[in-house]
Amino acid sequence: MVVELKNVVPLGRSLEEYLMMFKLTEEDLNKKILGVADGIASFNAEMTKLGKTVISVDPLYMYSGKELEEQFYNVIDIVVDQLNSTREDYRWNFFKSPEEYKKYRIKTLEKFLSDYDTGKRDRRYILGELPTLNLKDSSFDLALSAHFLFFYSEQLSYEFHLASIKEMLRIANEVRIFPLLDLKLNRSAYLDKVIGELESEGLSVEIQKVDYDMQRGENTMLRIRKDNGSG
Repeated sequence: MVVELKNVVPLGRSLEEYLMMFKLTEEDLNKKILGVADGIASFNAEMTKLGKTVISVDPLYMYSGKELEEQFYNVIDIVVDQLNSTREDYRWNFFKSPEEYKKYRIKTLEKFLSDYDTGKRDRRYILGELPTLNLKDSSFDLALSAHFLFFYSEQLSYEFHLASIKEMLRIANEVRIFPLLDLKLNRSAYLDKVIGELESEGLSVEIQKVDYDMQRGENTMLRIRKDNGSG
């Protein structure tokens, strides 16, 4: 499926945010990490500078950096206006205001763009989309997905969610998904059913509280592991 850029709101998150959203430890950062639907996040760029291993996969990588930048600036002021009109739905701890949010998102975009062309040549940004990824079995230690699965519960079916999570588990030994809310800030209607299905297959599944909670009630992630181990 071709993703039309005009329908996308590309808002990338930073390494700082990934650390909080996914409760990443120093040990985690040294793993081989797959970022699923990373979009214009600066996570890959910042991790690469630290000598870490991250591959990002997203259908948006069919577009050039200039095209992604143009679309970002097409929508960012609309997003800020929405934040201003619904301030009560958000906690202004990490960001102190919608205007600070905009400045931070611009810095994140700039970090991404500075790395994007090099990263594409190095195969760190690869084209692909769930529920089928052209990656080898167990080729990653950890797969991360932010603001995609569960977030778009009304737009994407339960079957899509389950197939996508199983696909990530085929590729990685552990999967973490954030947040567990849909776009209306409600707990995803698919969450409990997904957990039940995964547990029935012998997987270790838990909901963990995290330190990132810009949207009210957003401070949980789903952690799924193949080995039933602790840690």
